[in-house]
Amino acid sequence: MDATPPTVFIVDDDASVRRSLVRLVSQAGMLAQAFDSAEAFLGFEAAPSALPACVVVDLQMPGRSGLELQSELARLKLGCPVIFISGNGDIPSTVQAMKQGAVTFLTKPFDPEDLLHAIAEGLEKHRRALKADSKKREITQRLDRLTAREREVLSWVITGTLNKQIAGELDIAEQTVKVHRARVLEKMQVSSVAELVRLCDTAGIAPANPAGP
Repeated sequence: MDATPPTVFIVDDDASVRRSLVRLVSQAGMLAQAFDSAEAFLGFEAAPSALPACVVVDLQMPGRSGLELQSELARLKLGCPVIFISGNGDIPSTVQAMKQGAVTFLTKPFDPEDLLHAIAEGLEKHRRALKADSKKREITQRLDRLTAREREVLSWVITGTLNKQIAGELDIAEQTVKVHRARVLEKMQVSSVAELVRLCDTAGIAPANPAGP
């Protein structure tokens, strides 16, 4: 288990706010990195974080706003959940932030415990996302070991099609289908079609599309 503490990125143009939030986060046992603008943060965080992280961002800042930063993070698929803080948040901004997936929206001055609770929620959300991404990469690696014909057979197997029918669709012998099917299960490290279906669903593998009559 990785002992590295999670990171909280703080993006606020107010130096006093940055200092107080860095102190709060650090005292809670997390790493804190502060930036005075969305541009500064984006210049630093150029790749998805491999460890749990979240972003605490001010709504209104010179340059890009907090909402614009949130949109850019989503576009770049950086993955860090966002927590908004604001001294004068309005309802439309709050609604937009939440629609775009924000963890929460806190109005200054806020209770430090409320922020720590939101951070904990954001970090757990990111942990789940990282775990799902890791699982998907693992499945993709297994898929990469399949031959082109095995991939073709797999796409039929996950539809529930019988070996005889797959043989007819692919114009190959039924025994050949059985061999490929066994190899697919072995390489994908599953013991049943149901497990195979779940893996393919997780990896976004589409089943074969039988031609109509």
